[in-house]
Amino acid sequence: MIWLSATAFFIALISAGLIVRWSRNHSVVYGEDMPQRFHHGDVPRIGGMAVLIALLLSWSAGMVATAFLGDLSVLRMKPWVGWFMLAMLPAVLGGLAEDLTQRLSVRYRLLLTLFTGVLGVGFLGLSVPRLDLPGLDDLLAWAPWLGMAIALLAIAGLPHAFNIIDGYNGLAGMVAIIVCLALAHVALQVGDRALAALLVSTAAATAGFLMWNYPRGMLFAGDGGAYIWGVVIAFASILLVQRHSLVSPWFPMLLLIYPVWETVFSIYRKLVRGVSPGMADALHFHQLVYRRIVWGVFHDDESRRMLMRNNRTSPYLWTFTLLTVLPAVLFWRNTPVLIAFCCLFIVSYVCAYLAIVRFKVPSWLQK
Repeated sequence: MIWLSATAFFIALISAGLIVRWSRNHSVVYGEDMPQRFHHGDVPRIGGMAVLIALLLSWSAGMVATAFLGDLSVLRMKPWVGWFMLAMLPAVLGGLAEDLTQRLSVRYRLLLTLFTGVLGVGFLGLSVPRLDLPGLDDLLAWAPWLGMAIALLAIAGLPHAFNIIDGYNGLAGMVAIIVCLALAHVALQVGDRALAALLVSTAAATAGFLMWNYPRGMLFAGDGGAYIWGVVIAFASILLVQRHSLVSPWFPMLLLIYPVWETVFSIYRKLVRGVSPGMADALHFHQLVYRRIVWGVFHDDESRRMLMRNNRTSPYLWTFTLLTVLPAVLFWRNTPVLIAFCCLFIVSYVCAYLAIVRFKVPSWLQK
């Protein structure tokens, strides 16, 4: 597992460096009038390509090692890993197409992530077999297609959730690393080494990309990178719950409650305002943190000031994520406790959001 992760890290690191060099004069310009733009200059947005190359090559190497060594291989990456890679491609390639052209609408990208979900259900048999809730579990047992529908919803939605929180240098990438390592930890606890290897190598590839993304922002993950993280984590979460009855289905929910609830709350507030949920805006939680908390930086050069405020935003949200990841890892078998923490996060998020909107931010957070 260590050599697989090291391979993924260095391939992503080198690929990202080559992309930065090659794209120096070919950076896709993100329109100056876009509300979600929080940087100066033209920065390449195809960092997801480096992560994709690293994962495809490292996972393929792991499958080859398993094929040659058989039972001696500690990775145990059997042919289902190949179907895993094939199923994720439609969504990821759609995201990369948007990064390169900026012409693929949200509707088509949603269809591609849904198609990836269909492939995951077809190739890997993905389904949510239980929710550990009385009555609902009986319903899922009576109508297995409902479990498949929940899996499709998760796979189609999570990539877009990661895309929403991918607003500042290192934010979505570090959240992905934290979640992948937490899932890998539990996968190892239940003896699923192959799934753990996929997750740890994904975290390693993301770390290689982050060397170019944080703190200087020389390369962005783009939609392609966000979709990779969303699809891999969605697939792995469903497989973990599906294969191992000890793992509560609320464990991955608590792990991912930040990007999931950010998406749900974003849809709600846009509908209340009469705006299409697909319309970009600058009112996400991380954007408010940037504007109203991370403000005390003074430099003469405007772009340097914006870059430093950008860098200082992500640690606030990393901490926010760790507040859900730690209890999830501690209580990964205890459904009632996990549900309670999910509810606590939702209440805390809404209270924090309203406090920031109303300028009621504690002074110690602004230092």
